[in-house]
Amino acid sequence: MRTKQRDLTQGSIAPMLIKLVWPMVFGMLGMVVFNLADTYFLGMVGVNELAAIGFTFPVVLVIGSMAIGIGIGVSSLISRTINVEERSVIKQYATSAIVLGLLVISVFVIVGLLTIRPMFRALGATPSVLPLIEDYMRIWYWGMIFVVIPMVGNNIIRATGDTFTPGMIMTAAALVNIVLDPILILGYGPIPAMSIKGAAVATVIARASGFVITFYILVVREKLLAWVLPAFVEVLEVWKKILYIALPATASILIIPLSIGIITRIVAEFGEEAVAAFGVVSRLEMFSLVFVNALGSVMVIFAGQNWGKARIDRLLKGFDISIVFAMCWGMMLFVVSQLWSEQVAGVFSDNETVVGLTAKYLVIVSFSYGFHGVLMIGINILNGINRPLPSALLMGLRMFGLYVPFAYVAALYGSLIGIFWSAFAANIVSGVVTYTTLKNVLVKSVVPATPEEDHEELEVNKKIPQAD
Repeated sequence: MRTKQRDLTQGSIAPMLIKLVWPMVFGMLGMVVFNLADTYFLGMVGVNELAAIGFTFPVVLVIGSMAIGIGIGVSSLISRTINVEERSVIKQYATSAIVLGLLVISVFVIVGLLTIRPMFRALGATPSVLPLIEDYMRIWYWGMIFVVIPMVGNNIIRATGDTFTPGMIMTAAALVNIVLDPILILGYGPIPAMSIKGAAVATVIARASGFVITFYILVVREKLLAWVLPAFVEVLEVWKKILYIALPATASILIIPLSIGIITRIVAEFGEEAVAAFGVVSRLEMFSLVFVNALGSVMVIFAGQNWGKARIDRLLKGFDISIVFAMCWGMMLFVVSQLWSEQVAGVFSDNETVVGLTAKYLVIVSFSYGFHGVLMIGINILNGINRPLPSALLMGLRMFGLYVPFAYVAALYGSLIGIFWSAFAANIVSGVVTYTTLKNVLVKSVVPATPEEDHEELEVNKKIPQAD
């Protein structure tokens, strides 16, 4: 079958980005629904089951974040070299990344199965919930290969310039999960109700469907996996390059839920209704920023390919275009929030206080969503051009340098609205800093050089550039 490799260093930039982004929007929306489906149907079974699935979230998130980090690392590496290296080298990178994913899986499966009870006791699980957690996690751990490998594999496919296939794989897996959840959790016809075990089985089967499709694409269509591994020294060298990006990227991903947990604890001082409102806006932001997050994931490969061929002028133009996209999207969200914030909040709650606080948050913070988009696009471009440390630092600045300290001070003065303004300020400042930082990095890269010097600087498969 013909490959779908796309050269992102040629052609009109704006139409290209649109074609790359829309499949990822569908895929990411599918994964959001994927995660909500288990919660919805287990909520129909009982409170303990719902609490149990809630306790599994941090562990699943850590493992998923590591898989996403490896995926970003290999996506950056391949996108920077796919247009300047032989196919055999790209195949070596892809194969080594899959082996790294399998190694990570092996470690987590062994450690996870041996530590289920002590780990979740430490997280606060009660004796009534612990057996339910064990039922879920024993199945989930054994099926972890179907969770991690498609995440890595889809990033390999995406690095070739094909975002349609990974987006559709993610959407298909989500649909399978949504169909299976009520059947396996609640029971249907001859199929008995399996409760929380059914949720785990549905997740594994859905992810396995994505696993099969991903492997077919990598092996048959793209021919990017080798059945014989390179020398171990060569594999280690590839792992070093991947982990150079993967570890900071994983840290960046984990910063978000960790800091949200801290903010939730701060908001809790203002009562349950304030926490409920903060939970609503967190879900709303997850949905409303899907477009920006999808654009950010696309910019990893766009940046990588153009950086790899020294098309800094094109990369600068792509950055500017993506910023316009993000700011326009943010402005649209701002207008919607000013006009219909209470109606939107009312979809999630019928409590007047919760609706009022949610609407107030949206009215205040929505203006800054475009700047948050600038941050997300910027850090993904930095990962794409092999600058992971500035990327992680920028995310850390937003959450731990700005949002959490500002929110803490606002809480000391008893101002819940001040916490909302803290989110606003963190988005604005981090967006501006990201824009100036990335512009500085890219402009500095536009220096006169001989073709031999350009090739030496950008030959990333032989030497990893150090972060500025």
